[in-house]
Amino acid sequence: MTIDRRKTILYGAASALRLLLFLGFPSLPDLLAGRVEISTPVTSFKRLREGVFLYTHNVSPYDGGVFHQAPLLLPLFAMIPSGAFIFLTNLLYILLDLVCADALIQIAESREAGITRLFKSPRKNGKQDSIAVAAAFLFNPLTIATCLGRPTSVFTNCAILVAVAKAVDKKPLSSMLALASASYFSLYPALLLPPLLLLCFDRRIGGKETEGDERGFYTTYVATFCGSSGILLYFSYWLTGGSWEFLSSTYGVHLLLPDLTPNIGLWWYFFIEIFDSFREFFLGVFWLHLSCYVGGLCFRLRTQPLFVITTMLAIFAIFKPYPSISDTSLYFAFLALYRHIFPLMRYTFFAVATLLYATLLGPAFYYLWIYAGSGNANFFYAITLVWSLGLSVIVGDSLFAVLRDEWEVERPEMKGKDVKRI
Repeated sequence: MTIDRRKTILYGAASALRLLLFLGFPSLPDLLAGRVEISTPVTSFKRLREGVFLYTHNVSPYDGGVFHQAPLLLPLFAMIPSGAFIFLTNLLYILLDLVCADALIQIAESREAGITRLFKSPRKNGKQDSIAVAAAFLFNPLTIATCLGRPTSVFTNCAILVAVAKAVDKKPLSSMLALASASYFSLYPALLLPPLLLLCFDRRIGGKETEGDERGFYTTYVATFCGSSGILLYFSYWLTGGSWEFLSSTYGVHLLLPDLTPNIGLWWYFFIEIFDSFREFFLGVFWLHLSCYVGGLCFRLRTQPLFVITTMLAIFAIFKPYPSISDTSLYFAFLALYRHIFPLMRYTFFAVATLLYATLLGPAFYYLWIYAGSGNANFFYAITLVWSLGLSVIVGDSLFAVLRDEWEVERPEMKGKDVKRI
C-alpha cells in the first residue's frame, strides 16, 4: 500500500494546528462555542452537552425546549467517557475535518468540476491539484473556527461531502445513504437530492456502463433515500422510548422557527419584527424561496450537476433559517474545485472586501448590542445583511462565469470578448 506523502503532511499539519489550538488555548473552544456566528440553536455544542446530560439521567432532552438536535447524536456522545470527554470530543471533530478533506480530494480527482458527461470546459486543462483543494478547506479560518466551536453542523457537512464523493465514485447507493444521514442531522440537505441524482446518473453512464432505464434509476434511488431516512427516524423513535416528540423539537424548529436567537442569517430579525398574524404566511414564503432554486438550477445547468450542488450550498448558507460560518466554509470548499472559472468572475475584489468587512465588524457590532449596550439589534442585523450581500455577489458572479464558460464552447469566436446585456 503506497502512502501519499503530500496528503500525510497535509493531514498531519492540519491535525497538529487544531490540537495546538485546543490544548494551547483551553478557553478558546468554549468562547467560540458561544459565538452566534458558529453555534445556532440547532447546532450548539453547549446545548448538545445539556441534552447528553439529560439523556444519561433518563430524562427526555426534548421536554425543555432547549435541545433541537438529532436523537442519534445522544448515544454517540454518551459513550465518550466523562473523564476524557473534552479531549476525545476534540479528536472526534479533528477526525471529521480530515474525513471531509479526504472526500474533497476524491471529488477533485474525479475532474467532475470541469469535465462532465455532457460538458467539457475549454479552461480545464490537466489534472486539478486535489491536495491544494483540501488544504484550502483545512486551513480556511472559517473551518478552523468551526472545528474549535464544535457545532453539530460538522456532521452534516461531512455527510454531504461523503455523499458527493460517493456519487463521483459511481456508488449511488452509498451516496443516497450519506445524503439521508445529512438530511437526518439537518433538514435542508434533502433539497440536494435532485442534483445529486443527476450526478450519480451521469457518473454511471460516463463510466461506459449500460445506460438502462433512466426513470427506473431515479425511482430506485429516490426510494433508497426515503427508505434510509425512514430507518433513521425509526431508530430515533426507538431511542427516545417510543415517542415522536423529537420530530417537533428537531425538524419542527427548522420549519416553524420558534427560537429567534440571533445568528448570521436573515430570518431571525424579520420574524421578531412582523406581526404574529402574518407569521405563517411569511414562513411559507421564506421556505418556498429557499427551495425554489433547485428546480431551475437543475434545468439550466443540467450539464454540470456538481455546480448545481455548489450553488445550492451557497443558497443554504445565505437563506436557510439557522446558518453559520460552517455553511460558508463548505461552500468555499466546493467553490475551490472551480478555480478554472475564477478569471471569468468580475466582482471578486468587491465580494472578498465585503466579506472581510462583515467578518471584522460582525463581532464588534454584536458586542456593542449585547454587552456594551451602546447599540441595538439593527447594528448586528445590518452587518449580517452585508455578509449575505458578499455571499450573494459571489454566487451571482460564479453563475455568470460558468454560463460564460458554457457559452464560449457554443460560440468559440467570442472567447475573450466583452459581453453586453441588451
